[in-house]
Amino acid sequence: MSAKKYTGSMTALATPFLGDGSLAESDLKKLVEHQIQGGIDALVPVGTTGECPTLSHDEHQRVVELTIQTAAGRVPVIAGAGSNSTREAVSLTKYAHQAGAAGMLHVAPYYNKPSQEGLFRHFSAIAEATDRTIVLYSIPGRCGIQIDVSTVERLLAKYPHVNHIKEAGGSVDRVNELKKAMGDDLVVLSGDDGLTLPFICAGAEGVISVASNVIPEQVVALVKASLDGDLKTASALHQLLYPIFTNLFIEPNPVPVKACMVKAGLFETGRVRLPLCELRPENKTLVLSIFEELQAALATQA
Repeated sequence: MSAKKYTGSMTALATPFLGDGSLAESDLKKLVEHQIQGGIDALVPVGTTGECPTLSHDEHQRVVELTIQTAAGRVPVIAGAGSNSTREAVSLTKYAHQAGAAGMLHVAPYYNKPSQEGLFRHFSAIAEATDRTIVLYSIPGRCGIQIDVSTVERLLAKYPHVNHIKEAGGSVDRVNELKKAMGDDLVVLSGDDGLTLPFICAGAEGVISVASNVIPEQVVALVKASLDGDLKTASALHQLLYPIFTNLFIEPNPVPVKACMVKAGLFETGRVRLPLCELRPENKTLVLSIFEELQAALATQA
């Protein structure tokens, strides 16, 4: 399988847990089916929303494997495989490749904060472990470093399959800079639901979404209208969805979205793993109220 380009609406899948803290495999299967029925273009398990830092290697691999098996080729799976250890990132990449992932998502190494040359070498080692699509993930707020445009250019020039970036730095200017430097050779994906419309207007080609865990059809509609240049429809959808987009981050992701997923009947529990913890009562009330208001508005439109 050669590297391909993936655009549109992609879901950063939440990882469900049972009350005892173990993986809820039946809920994960249910979530994958819900996404596919909602029209999502690709699935992205074991990223930030999937609580990858607290999964064991065996659990990480099981989530990737089960997502690929349940999707059964109906949509591509771009598996999270990032680490601040290059050896671990290479190992996770090889596993995802063997399991049948269409591509891998790789975050910039966190905590050890390498130089841009270190970043280039890190991603180069990963790129040499697979010929499938690599999606770089730049999120300075979590990693403490940014993947510079010049580093992305170097990687794309040497490894044509390093041809996507999930841009989660909150800057439309970054989208402009990336597209000016690499044009259509690089697929830029928004890493923030609330910035999907402005990012696409600046040249991005889709989103890796948190909100689509619970409202896949609406995220799909927003992205489609944006990519089609139907700004009237896209703007109306953006305004409708913006309250849920912002309040899903009232506390650390994926705590709020998991609460909504329980409310929607997708997950048995909204359990997260420490150091994350449940929503404060007042924030839970607020998030679920906004979600219920959105559900009511959507039901009226149906």
